[in-house]
Amino acid sequence: MTGPATTPSTDESGGTPGTGLSPRDLAADHTLAMLSEGVRFLLDVTPVDAQEVGADFLAGTVEEPEFTYRELDVDPDVFQAQLDHVPLDRVQDPTLADLLRDKHREMKLQLEMLRARDTDDFRQLSVELYGAVGPTLRGQAEDLVARLDVSAQPGDMLTAHEFLALAEEEIEQYREEDPDAGLHAEVRPDVSGVLVEGNVLLVSESSSIAAIRGNALIQHEVGTHLVTQVNGSGQPIKTLGEGLAGYDETQEGLAVLAEVGCGGLTPFRLRQLAARVLTVHRMLSGATFREAHAALVEDGVPAGTAYTTVMRVYRSGGLTKDAIYLRGLLDLRDHLAAEGRLDLLFLGKFALRDLPLVQDLHDRGILRAPRLTPRWLRDPRAVTRLREVAGTDDLTTLTKGLE
Repeated sequence: MTGPATTPSTDESGGTPGTGLSPRDLAADHTLAMLSEGVRFLLDVTPVDAQEVGADFLAGTVEEPEFTYRELDVDPDVFQAQLDHVPLDRVQDPTLADLLRDKHREMKLQLEMLRARDTDDFRQLSVELYGAVGPTLRGQAEDLVARLDVSAQPGDMLTAHEFLALAEEEIEQYREEDPDAGLHAEVRPDVSGVLVEGNVLLVSESSSIAAIRGNALIQHEVGTHLVTQVNGSGQPIKTLGEGLAGYDETQEGLAVLAEVGCGGLTPFRLRQLAARVLTVHRMLSGATFREAHAALVEDGVPAGTAYTTVMRVYRSGGLTKDAIYLRGLLDLRDHLAAEGRLDLLFLGKFALRDLPLVQDLHDRGILRAPRLTPRWLRDPRAVTRLREVAGTDDLTTLTKGLE
């Protein structure tokens, strides 16, 4: 820290009021956050015609799906030039410098992936960004698929607009606590499933969600992804709102933990996360889309659900992101078992591996208290359930009572 947080300074080497970070350091951070906000990575790698192509695939009229993707909003060459001009070598705070360098590398990798959509290069770059499937994770996934019984039907289903109403009700609860929390949700025809982009919850108009899963999905998307976005964007370090490097795995693990905490992790959902891992493994092992789909159907996954799972993994040439949900949950289980803190993970979006760096910023008074606390985490039953997570080697015990 180059100056006391309470000392105003206009010199570039001095700390800005209330942060202890120099204007130059904050400028580099804010620039990266602004550039990151301008890229809709998940939307740009997701087909706009997944539903139509899926109907043809399931009808047997096409062997291997060919998808269409939206045009990029950003010019890759211009974006590359902007990234190249961020003065990271002049960032003075060593902790912030480490975090921003990693974020900068990740953004360059994402840019390469966008340029390589629908090619084999995309798949290899995805492995670099999200990792592959190691033997331990694969073994855990195979065990879950073999042992979890999901033969029962999911029951009542929610339409996209019914789910949207639940989401808006939850968002309103947070707005009452912080009227400036810029959160909203909308139904869109050009997205697949349910996802968060920035401070917006996007729901595909074709979504059909099991009612028993409604609250768990709300806590996953709103109570984790949107809450950490609000908290991160309220920090002096704005990249905590957009997400530091590698944040996805911890974010998704934390979001699945929210499903456990609210008592909504069903056997079907846990088996789905395991099936995603196996599908990523099959994709990386050379299986075709049709072969990966057939393998899931043989495992007992309904054909329509299997299509969605495989589409998510094979989109844009091969996206390994779906392996991180189960891996992130397992990492957080180990973190809790070691009596690790959970509260700091809601300060923004960052990887568990960067928790010591974020804690350093927190302990130095650079970071502010979170604007929002997840509503699911305030339930005393959630604390009990988190203890169960920390104490188990058998994840199937986390779905008890929801068969």
